[in-house]
Amino acid sequence: MSQPLVSILIPYKNTSAYLKECLDSIMDQTYTNWEVIAIDDNSTDNSLEIVTLYTKKDTRIKTYPNHGNGIIQALRTAYVKSKGSLITRMDSDDIMTPIRIIQMTKDLIQCGMGFLSVGQVTYFAEHGISNGYERYANWLNGLTAKGSNFSELYKECVVPSPCWMVHKTDFDACGAFDSERYPEDYDLTFRFYASGLKIIPCNKVLLLWRDYDSRTSRTSAHYAQNYFLDIKLHYFLKLNRETERPLSLWGAGKKGKQIAQILQKENIDFTWVCDNHNKIGKEIYSTIMQPYQELENLINFQSIITVANEYEQQKIRNYLCTLGKVAAIDYFFFC
Repeated sequence: MSQPLVSILIPYKNTSAYLKECLDSIMDQTYTNWEVIAIDDNSTDNSLEIVTLYTKKDTRIKTYPNHGNGIIQALRTAYVKSKGSLITRMDSDDIMTPIRIIQMTKDLIQCGMGFLSVGQVTYFAEHGISNGYERYANWLNGLTAKGSNFSELYKECVVPSPCWMVHKTDFDACGAFDSERYPEDYDLTFRFYASGLKIIPCNKVLLLWRDYDSRTSRTSAHYAQNYFLDIKLHYFLKLNRETERPLSLWGAGKKGKQIAQILQKENIDFTWVCDNHNKIGKEIYSTIMQPYQELENLINFQSIITVANEYEQQKIRNYLCTLGKVAAIDYFFFC
């Protein structure tokens, strides 16, 4: 197997408690032709000192100051400094399994251009993992095992931000880190999808994903739920919405109402349906709530579904199947 240079891009800010484990896990990789481009995003602890010590231990590790502020600017800075023909990202508080780089590199060499390598993940935390994170990891790993991640793109981010690898040429074609849109990992996932990249199935755990209270995804306003909803609707309207077809919105909970307001603001017509007898027939945001059977009167419709309960989701799938509807073409779960 040829051994192309792999650029590992690592933004870091105040993660001194975890940096050693992260960098040690990279130095322990069975694949050796890599470079780490670590970008200090204005740390106020001793993170920079720790990374600087590692640059002296191993010349493959390099650190630079961020040319701006925030993770997007840090990733851009790292990418400009990178020299590899294969690009991957790593978070400074996570741990690679020893085979991560060799597995992803092997897969990309074998498959060639137009493919995205994604690994399975395991969450860990000092005080244990919540049921929600465990379910998310199991769901994500199930998709990754089949390479079917994009089939449920509008539910949650289907590519783990610290565990992907791609050919540099394909990455440039996706727009790399040019976008200003948050959450930046979810935005990049949509751009991978929009560029037609195919995900390589993987049944191996390649990342240990750390959870803790001060983790950026828990504390930054950029990762609030409204950002996720905005980005889903933005890309749905851009990539999957067929404007000649009627649009329906299924669900009148919090997310359903938020989407209804956005659609109305954009002057997009839709039929709003649900199966909640307490809401059917009522007026919400000047729109009368219809029973879901109203869909049978719509010809060739598309539907956004905001029902979160998994049992109810399956009932909805079964119903739409009887109408000849196909997931990710005719209907899209947004939660």
